[in-house]
Amino acid sequence: MPAIPCIITLDAASEALARRLARELKAEPRLKPEQPLAAMREAFAARRPLIAICASGIVIRALAPLLADKRAEPPVIAISPDGAHVVALLGGHHGANTLAKRIALITGGIAAVTTASDTRFGLALDDPPPGYRLANPDHVKAFTARLLAGEQVRIEGEHAEWLKNSRLPIAGDGALAITVTTAAISGGADHLVCHPATLCLGVGTVQGADFKELWQLVETTCKHHDLSPAAIAAIATHELKGAEPAILALAEHLDAPLRLFAADELAAVEAPNPSAHPQRAVGTPSVAEAAALLLAGEDGELIVEKHKSARATCAIARAARLVDPAGLPGRAPGRLWVVGIGPGDAASRTQAATHALLAADDWVGYAPYLELIADLHHGQALHPYPIGQEEERVRHALDLAAQGRRVALVCSGDAAIYAMAALVFEVLERTPQRVRIDVLPGVSAFQAASAAAGALIGHDFCAISLSDLLTPWEVIWRRIKTAAAGGFVTAFYNPRSEGRPRHLAKALALFRRHRGDDAPVVVARDLGRAGESVRLTTLGEFDPRTVDMRTLVLVGNRESRIIDTAAGPAAYTPRGYAMKSNREGAS
Repeated sequence: MPAIPCIITLDAASEALARRLARELKAEPRLKPEQPLAAMREAFAARRPLIAICASGIVIRALAPLLADKRAEPPVIAISPDGAHVVALLGGHHGANTLAKRIALITGGIAAVTTASDTRFGLALDDPPPGYRLANPDHVKAFTARLLAGEQVRIEGEHAEWLKNSRLPIAGDGALAITVTTAAISGGADHLVCHPATLCLGVGTVQGADFKELWQLVETTCKHHDLSPAAIAAIATHELKGAEPAILALAEHLDAPLRLFAADELAAVEAPNPSAHPQRAVGTPSVAEAAALLLAGEDGELIVEKHKSARATCAIARAARLVDPAGLPGRAPGRLWVVGIGPGDAASRTQAATHALLAADDWVGYAPYLELIADLHHGQALHPYPIGQEEERVRHALDLAAQGRRVALVCSGDAAIYAMAALVFEVLERTPQRVRIDVLPGVSAFQAASAAAGALIGHDFCAISLSDLLTPWEVIWRRIKTAAAGGFVTAFYNPRSEGRPRHLAKALALFRRHRGDDAPVVVARDLGRAGESVRLTTLGEFDPRTVDMRTLVLVGNRESRIIDTAAGPAAYTPRGYAMKSNREGAS
């Protein structure tokens, strides 16, 4: 997925504009961060497009120490608080100019574009419009310098209207050349090559085929027919192959959208090389050729018939015009992200979680969890659920993904720790579906609690849920006894409810027998949310009646200790480095 833009504001007056841009651009708004300059540097270092609603000078001073390689740096844009002026500061030919113009259309302002080729010729040769890819960007600087010096250029090939309609000094006998072609031409300092997105790739694989084999087949086929893979606009296959890792990896490698067709759609296409094997296996005599032709549309033509390797096939069709990704036939493959959002505050979210939430079409989850990520909402369909109904949530998320939608199943903390990830795979085991699934970890409550109070999980630890709704108390008690006797620092989830008021007290009584009254206890409630509280006490002083289901109780072992620091008391569990130093000193 492309990098998600980051929008940073410095004052309350800019928040409305930031939220509007975040919705339109599917960007992450960072509203009045505590350290705005550090937030700018963080986004820039992560190669994310940076949009700052503030004076240009503030952005320049923030990023100056990081400027090193303009070819790798992301777009950076400064916007006046009223949206009237949109300035492309950095990365003009890496998307900043285009992004600035898009923002100006949203705000009704003026895009300030200062790069020489844009102002002189009305275009940026190293940032072609959608539907084109430059084959030799390293030659652009020298090529542009010659244009600016007064040399003329000839335009060759089809689909070159954007060049012909520019202010380039075009002449049929120009010393410079720009060729728009699907052919694999290398170009040079006096010859730029641009590939139009007109090739449609159809593929098929056996289950579990290797990406390297599939890519080698596609690469070899293109080379044999003098075609550039950079001209591949989209990929298509049978709907049963929509979750094949090799095909998904190929689409990502080529940065091309993937589309799926049903067996009856493929079977209706008259392909030159039908086969009985796919007919028996997937219900159509042709996969690769038929998929390529469907993708290319009615005016398309098959220019490369089926090529085969041991476990894969491919074919290539050429569309009559540039392929528009927004208008592709077929169905997009579904995708399900099981997202751990951490304790709840935006600062604790991982970048991967933010990326998935912004990219998703649908959010499914417990209603209060969806409220915790409202700052990232830009039009995603919301599917809130009350407490419970966990399996209903999972099945709904899988059904949406099976329809070709991009779905985020939202979990608090870490998605795989007392959350939805395990249930997703449990449901899949009972009811298989061909959907791509990515589990995105988050900061768990026990991690946040330990960090808030020091480093109590500095050595071996475990987590135990005291809820007996899904696990019999006898099983839970056996695990408690093992943790207590084993000396594990232990995190107790779901510690107390009206229906089971004594489970925690019984567990802590056992822990006191093994660890004494002085073992540290961290009591954390509503971590990362309004009303957060973190309290440090000991086993002897702790009253289990003071907690509820929104509390996490973290209990140290005999080695854990509480110390005084400049910021107040802190608890930690030594890893053993002091003993190691003593042994080394004695030797």
